[in-house]
This record gives sequence, structure tokens and C-alpha cells, in this order.
Amino acid sequence: MAKCEMCGKNIDLPYVCNYCKDSFCIDHRLPESHNCPNLIFAKSPTFAKKESSTASVQPMFSSELQQLLITWLVLSFCFSVRGLFSPESFLKIFVASLATLGLGFIGHELAHRYVARKFGCWAEFRLWPMGLIMALILALVSGGRMIFAAPGAVYIIPRYSGLGYGIGKRENGLISISGPITNVVVAILFLIVSSFGGILNFVGLQGFFINLWLAAFNLIPFGNMDGQKILRWNPIIWVSITIPVWVGVFFLFF
Repeated sequence: MAKCEMCGKNIDLPYVCNYCKDSFCIDHRLPESHNCPNLIFAKSPTFAKKESSTASVQPMFSSELQQLLITWLVLSFCFSVRGLFSPESFLKIFVASLATLGLGFIGHELAHRYVARKFGCWAEFRLWPMGLIMALILALVSGGRMIFAAPGAVYIIPRYSGLGYGIGKRENGLISISGPITNVVVAILFLIVSSFGGILNFVGLQGFFINLWLAAFNLIPFGNMDGQKILRWNPIIWVSITIPVWVGVFFLFF
């Protein structure tokens, strides 16, 4: 558990400022909210100059791509731990996890980023090293039965609009719900794939389980989770999507 450097509040999933590298709560996550000493380096997406040089764009893209790939590989390993003591079984599960988790995890994060950018925000994925380590440890200790899937998030800086920020509960709720909805859609697609039998049955069921679980986990109404933001925006919508997903996961486990 970390502590917000601005207000001292204890937080389970802190936001780490890209500019000063300190940890903050959701209320003080933006550079402007915690009087970031490196605020001068933070550009508002509305007024940032468009760089035409490929060299100036490439470092940011490479950084995000590398972090997505690292997170994808580590989470795929975590979901494959149950086959660790059988090389043939582990390889089969790991390859299936790469395919199924790749669509689920990357689709989830890119959905957040896409919707946020539609609202004019700056949005980019950043991994949380401690979250990856916790996921790895918990997977190994539990034999792959429990996965802590909070390895990172899409950091979002709203656009400026007059005296305030041009993003409210509705926009924040829509950005948040896009991730779990993507996982539910991908889960249904994999369930359809599983009906073809053979290796597709194994991959399809694996993809269905992983994506439904990712949706269920992210819908938890706690801290900075998607579920909390959706619940604040519209409790009816949160209940409508969360209850069926949680029931589905319950029956898969028991």
C-alpha cells in the first residue's frame, strides 16, 4: 500500500506521475493537482505542437509498445503456471494464453485509450512494475489458481476547457466501461470458436475464461478500478454488466 504524496491518503493502486515519479491518489494524479515540480515538461494535448519528425514520435510509441509487450508476456506466464511442471502442457497453455490474453489484455487497454482520445484526452499505457511482481508471486504461490491482474493502466490527462477540465463522470464512465465491454465481447467470440472442436475448443475455452475473468476483476467497485468509475457514473449500468459477468465467473470456478 502506497501513500499519496499530496494528501497522505493510503492507496492500494497509486498513480505514479510520469514527470516527478511520486505516487498520488486519484484526486491528485494530474501534474497540476499536486503542483508537480516538473510541470513545465507536461504538455496539454490541446496545445501541444504537432511534431512532424518521426524521431520525436518514435520514443513515446516504443516505450508504450514495450510496456504492453512486457505486461502481455508476464500475464500470459501467470495464466500458464498451472502447467509449469509439465513442459508439454505448459507450452500448450502458454501459447494459448499468448493468443487469448493478447486479444483480451491489449484490447482492453487500447479500448480505454481509444475512447479517451475520442474525448480529446492524452492517453497512454504505463505498466506498474509492483503489480506485475505481485501477479507473478500470487500465480506461483497459488499454482495459477489466483491471478492479480493490475499490472498497469492507461494514464489519461483530460483536455483543458475554459477554467476546468473537459471530462466529467459520463466521459470517465464511458472510458472505463470500454475495457470490460471489450473483454466480454472477446470472451463471447472465443466461446463461439470453442464450438469448432479440437485445438480450437481448448483455445476457445481458455480465451473465454481469461477474458470473462479480466472483465469481472476490472468491474470490482474499489479504488481506481473501472468498476468504481462506472458505478459513480451510473449504478444501473454497473449492475447490468457486472452481475451477469460475476455469475458467469462463479459458475466457471465452482
